Amino acid sequence: MKHKNKAKYIIAMAGIMLMSLCACSSDKDNVWTTEVSSTLYSQQDISGAIDVVKSDFKQNNSGFTLKKLYYAGDETSQSYQEWADRNNADEVLVLRSAFHTDSDGGSDKSFEPDTEYTDWNWILVRNDGGKWAIADQGF
Repeated sequence: MKHKNKAKYIIAMAGIMLMSLCACSSDKDNVWTTEVSSTLYSQQDISGAIDVVKSDFKQNNSGFTLKKLYYAGDETSQSYQEWADRNNADEVLVLRSAFHTDSDGGSDKSFEPDTEYTDWNWILVRNDGGKWAIADQGF
């Protein structure tokens, strides 16, 4: 009887570990993302914003490695409403990221060389559920 309970426990723990892995992903470009629940935005809305940032990062930060990118949460996004107002938009969404700089610190050398940056914000805005646009980025 004890052996059966131990087997059930191991199976349950394996299931929990598998479910926790499914909540996080690393897509083909090796960027870690995770789903964050939101009452403001659907996962499709958030994924659209993530895609915009990934594309911008790839175009404008050659040599840098984007490591993490995820939704900062409803409370954080709501606290950035003035960015939507400034940009004549009605919605704002904030993503957080982590990236590693190359040995030069970027083509304009504005970043510390060979450094890991964490909690870098990406502020995106849009109107009427349209396409997200980057309004600003930084700490």
